[in-house]
Amino acid sequence: MTIMMLGIDLGKNSCSVAGLDSDGKVVLRRRMQTKTVVSLASKLAPCTVAMEACCGAHYLGRLLAAQGHDVRLMSPEYVRPYVKAQKNDDRDAEAIAEAATRPTMRFV
Repeated sequence: MTIMMLGIDLGKNSCSVAGLDSDGKVVLRRRMQTKTVVSLASKLAPCTVAMEACCGAHYLGRLLAAQGHDVRLMSPEYVRPYVKAQKNDDRDAEAIAEAATRPTMRFV
């Protein structure tokens, strides 16, 4: 299982994580606490990590960048078109990962 893109949807108490492989298929889908996300990312090979920009994303982004990951933050309004069906945290994480793979995406 090689994860090339990790999409993280940050919440108040928990985060939803979706990992995509090189083909764009979801190979990891989990809900966990923020501190657990950092320990999960430390076990992964360096990859691209995408999150919606917010105050918590900047802090988490610095922690993940220190581990060698390429962190990309994007505005939530650019992620909305990629959400499939009804909106929930897991689908948001998948949409964040998919939106970050687009060549025309604008990052913060």
